[in-house]
Amino acid sequence: MTNFVEAPPPAELAALRYWWEDLKPGLRWRTTSRTITEADVVQFATYSGDLNRAHVDAEYAAQLPLYGQRLVHGMLVVSYMAGLSTRTMVNQMLEPSLLGLLEVRCQFPAPTFIGDTLAVDIEVMEQKETSRPERGVVTFKRTAVNQRGQAVVECLVTQLVMRRPAA
Repeated sequence: MTNFVEAPPPAELAALRYWWEDLKPGLRWRTTSRTITEADVVQFATYSGDLNRAHVDAEYAAQLPLYGQRLVHGMLVVSYMAGLSTRTMVNQMLEPSLLGLLEVRCQFPAPTFIGDTLAVDIEVMEQKETSRPERGVVTFKRTAVNQRGQAVVECLVTQLVMRRPAA
């Protein structure tokens, strides 16, 4: 016998929506994780056209003085960070209020290798009003952390978000 949980009606789910006012600096959460495979790197290289030998040529990469192995494309990691972020419950509740992506700034403090498993720590860093009362700007810090607890990518992501309607 299987027990099923009935989904709440849409009106109840709408009440769970995050607005600009809910995204106070210091709010933090972590995503699930994902392991980056060789197939991921090969597909990304094919789709993007970035065939840099440090990513796709194992013999060449083995001779690189700093790492001795292939590196995962930084933009692939940033893409996976975005994907992992959208799967969180916070993002699901925020999605109806998102109006647009304004800026993404990234740093790469450590390399990512094939086989690394990444999760993303997300924190609200800044919340600013705009000249229009129905929207505001929020800056999130997203940090990709590997299975060793090492930060490999840090991004500041600035988004335009709807404000709660005046009552």
